[in-house]
Amino acid sequence: MDIGLLFPFRNPPQWRKPFAQFYAEQLRQTQVAEQLGYDTIWLTEHHFAEDGYSPSLLPIASAIASMTSRVRIGTYLLLLPLHNALRVAEDAATVDIISNGRFDLGVGQGYAVGEFEAYGIERKHRGSLIEEGVEVIRGLWSQDGFSYQGKHYNFKNITMVPKPAQSPAPIWIGAGAPKAVERAARLGCHYLGMSSPNSQQIYDAALRANGRDPKDFNAAQLRFAYVAPSHDQAWEDAGAHLHYMLSWYGRWLSEANDFPGAAQMGQTPSIAELRALSQKNFTRDNDSPYASSLNAPIVGTPEQVAREINAMTRSMRTTHLVLGMHLPGLDPAKSQRSMELFAKEVRPALE
Repeated sequence: MDIGLLFPFRNPPQWRKPFAQFYAEQLRQTQVAEQLGYDTIWLTEHHFAEDGYSPSLLPIASAIASMTSRVRIGTYLLLLPLHNALRVAEDAATVDIISNGRFDLGVGQGYAVGEFEAYGIERKHRGSLIEEGVEVIRGLWSQDGFSYQGKHYNFKNITMVPKPAQSPAPIWIGAGAPKAVERAARLGCHYLGMSSPNSQQIYDAALRANGRDPKDFNAAQLRFAYVAPSHDQAWEDAGAHLHYMLSWYGRWLSEANDFPGAAQMGQTPSIAELRALSQKNFTRDNDSPYASSLNAPIVGTPEQVAREINAMTRSMRTTHLVLGMHLPGLDPAKSQRSMELFAKEVRPALE
């Protein structure tokens, strides 16, 4: 199982550092991750957030590529409907070349209402935009004299030079709603999941329905996690940062209202309530819709974290585990201690 780390580059006002210093610290953490044996660095995108949530992934990916030699670099995920697919194809190919074939392009349709409004793009078109975008990128990467005619993209006889170092270069799609999950399988893309057994089953079934073998496709599952020597220390270190992060996700999801119960997501439980939900997860006795909808962050000791991850991977196909340890505003020294504990004590205990 490939084990990676999610870096959102979030610098909240209450813990704010100069952005140049903050980016330098986060980039250094990616080097530490490589030294500790992690397999992939994943980057994630949002726009116009108060904490600077990374809005420009491919320049960051290129910087990481120049600072590392082994670890893979992926986007979990790039909001493709907000970008021109031809530009993404060229930029992502360039990152793949700079990294010597270590880049994974993961895309998604997005959900945050304010992002689509600011870019002047109607949310109702996001499904067709991502579908056409993937087809355009794949065609430009694999063919000379490529032509495309669709609702959003129309061009003739384009040859993109240079093409990616990898052939074929991997494309992933992140999705949660059944229609979007099925689209990922129909387009023959790897899957970026949110630790939902049901979504993983929908994806694998759709692969088979389209004549594909799930064994040929990767399935990544994201879990937010923090590891410390004791449960109390883990929550003392991470509680406020986790609460800040979940509050913002809850606000965005509530505004988007894309799934049943999303409207209530804007009411984030307190830190104490989140901790209680976490403790119930460790006893396998948590029926909270709030916890399950945010894929139940894991905050605790190495033993607790290993037990929860093993329970997850037994319940769904997981080729790639993606850990969100770099919480908004968290001291890099604490993130590094969590990374080290996971590498030393959790990873050997995983099934």
